[in-house]
Amino acid sequence: MTRSRPFALVLVLAAGCGTNDRAEPGTCGTTNSGMGVLKDFTPPCDPGPSGITFSASGEVLALGGYRFPPASPNDVAFVDGWDITYDRVLTTFDKVTLSDNPDKSPTDQSQTGAVIAEIDGPFAVDLHKGGSLAGKGGGDEQAVPVASINGRNKQSGNPALDPTVRYAFGFDIISATAAAKNINLDAADLADYQEMITKGYTTLLVGTAVWKGDSTCTSTIAGYDFTKIPKTVKFRLGLTAPTSYVNAQNPENDPAAPFANEEHQRGVQTTQNAVTVAQVTFHLDHVFWESFVHDSPAHFDQFAATKAGMTGVPTVTMEDVKARPFTPFVDALQQPLPWRTCLATYTPPVTTGAMKFDTLSVPVNPTGDPHSVMRDFFDYTLYNHSTFGHLNSDGLSFVQRNYASPP
Repeated sequence: MTRSRPFALVLVLAAGCGTNDRAEPGTCGTTNSGMGVLKDFTPPCDPGPSGITFSASGEVLALGGYRFPPASPNDVAFVDGWDITYDRVLTTFDKVTLSDNPDKSPTDQSQTGAVIAEIDGPFAVDLHKGGSLAGKGGGDEQAVPVASINGRNKQSGNPALDPTVRYAFGFDIISATAAAKNINLDAADLADYQEMITKGYTTLLVGTAVWKGDSTCTSTIAGYDFTKIPKTVKFRLGLTAPTSYVNAQNPENDPAAPFANEEHQRGVQTTQNAVTVAQVTFHLDHVFWESFVHDSPAHFDQFAATKAGMTGVPTVTMEDVKARPFTPFVDALQQPLPWRTCLATYTPPVTTGAMKFDTLSVPVNPTGDPHSVMRDFFDYTLYNHSTFGHLNSDGLSFVQRNYASPP
């Protein structure tokens, strides 16, 4: 699976408003009501030259889903033949920060200097709705503006951001809260968001999966009866994985040389005569990966198989994978589930036998301590999902999980 290379973006937002606080340019545009559930939200103003606008995007995949068969070999697709569309992609983020010295430790990405600017929300967003900005991944991707700054708001006098300096970038994913500002949720979204508040979810994926493979698909267990798995499945995956993303790498710094074992140079740098956009980017396919290896192939069979033997159009939730073994994975009828291949470009991890999801060096123990092991497929899915936050499309951060999980 690959994603298109991000491109530089220069933005001028709607002007005509501001405040006396140079580090907080204020808000402009039409206010989105919290409707008595959340706080109102008004888009940010143009921060001016050397300022930064922070935006959020679930990439083009949050908008149109994952088509099968894929339109091109480079499109992200589910290798087992499922076509995925979203009704909504809800998440909550907070504390978007800039800090001094992203290069403080070449071997420890978590280390930075002091925070010099912070945008506090929290912000509730439906990534499926997109936004008014072009996204960093190119193509039809959209992003929604969240906030702007034009100075260091953690230092007396709010001095301007220095265009000769790179700043470490970070943000937090937190549990849904009534204190969040409503970026773009409508009344239907708010009904689901209230459920998120009640259950402590950080992210909720709601949509439909339709199997569109054909007779050319192959399986690593020849006798497995795939007709037992419904060909259309609804899903409501409520994920509870509060996480801090620290000191992100930035693809827009290319071709600057990154540190060893990193893909891009760290940090965000402003431009003296233009606005810089720093996009909080969420990769939704992590939930479906076959391994803890980054950018692993995505599958949906393991979720659909929790409804094996059912008729109609069932709905899969994260509760369906609690206490479910995954080395190997078994379906609802207690049959080992094979790897299924519907793309010629995909080779399964084994030639025979059941799906065994790879946790690399993280131990698996159904009765172990969740701080040090994976107990079930629920834990496995949360762990992969917790890596979904990025900067400017593909910029990786240090991932600090703020829930019971291995490091």
